[in-house]
Amino acid sequence: MSNESEADEAEQDAADEAESEEQTGFQNGDFIKLDYTARTVEGGQLVDTTDPEVAEEEGVGEDEEFAPRTIVLGEGHVFGAVEEGITGSEVGDSGTVTVAAEEAFGEFDDDEVRTVSADKIPEDDRYPGAHVDIEGQHGHVETIIGGRARVDFNHPLAGEDIEYEWEVLDEVTDREERASALLEVFLEMELDIWFETDTVEEEQLVESDEESEASDEASEGGEAVEDEESEPEYETVEVEKETLYIEATPQLTMNQQWMMGKQQIAQQLTELLDIDRIIVQEELGGGMGMMGGMGGMMGGGAGGAELEEALEDEDIDAEEIVEELEGAEE
Repeated sequence: MSNESEADEAEQDAADEAESEEQTGFQNGDFIKLDYTARTVEGGQLVDTTDPEVAEEEGVGEDEEFAPRTIVLGEGHVFGAVEEGITGSEVGDSGTVTVAAEEAFGEFDDDEVRTVSADKIPEDDRYPGAHVDIEGQHGHVETIIGGRARVDFNHPLAGEDIEYEWEVLDEVTDREERASALLEVFLEMELDIWFETDTVEEEQLVESDEESEASDEASEGGEAVEDEESEPEYETVEVEKETLYIEATPQLTMNQQWMMGKQQIAQQLTELLDIDRIIVQEELGGGMGMMGGMGGMMGGGAGGAELEEALEDEDIDAEEIVEELEGAEE
């Protein structure tokens, strides 16, 4: 290695070490419990809050529960500007961040205010301020004159800068609490979950002695000889799998986010929780799984002797039935 290369490597190592030392406090991937209140900069309109006292003062969400929220930094659970403000903080830290309209709910677009036929709006919603869905777009009615309606399809908070006041209450380290928080973020519902370390059997490729020697020769600069006639061999081994179990419910089955994106949700859960797999488990009557229930049904038939006795009790000739069936087949 040249002196120049050694100098470059030493410089890079020093830069990496300095960067590592600078990264104190919470970083991307950390689970934190956050308290926050968001308002519009102009007018102070409440946008969102986790504080029940603020919600009560504003007279909003009487049927909702307001409580600190668990988020994962770097996963977009809050606006990027808020994540940047929180990054590097510690438990007990607080701050205020202003999120520009462009990053929040978008700039106001005059082209999104359009005139449509009033026939496209249900009669009960034909008044200024009504929220309507027209051709897959959500908007609110500004005016209705004759058979025409002026509808604003911008987000209600488009063009508004948002001010976030936040406080980090705690770091979340419990796996079940982390999993529950993620499911609530993804699905907006609470589910029964638990973790288990399962021992399962897997098929693994067995490397023969010849393949091992060929691999060693190739690594030493020799030529590996391929045996075209040899077939791969596999062996069954037991491995441990960290598994998240989710109890299936009718609400989960009908959840729109789950129906449309269960694979993506499962992938994110697997990565963020550092687990091997996820099993959604359904319990049927008697605590049996679906396959167990079917097995019980299949094993419940009467024996041949019992069947003959039942036919005799009803004065039915079994041989006559067989002859009729054979005649029908011919």
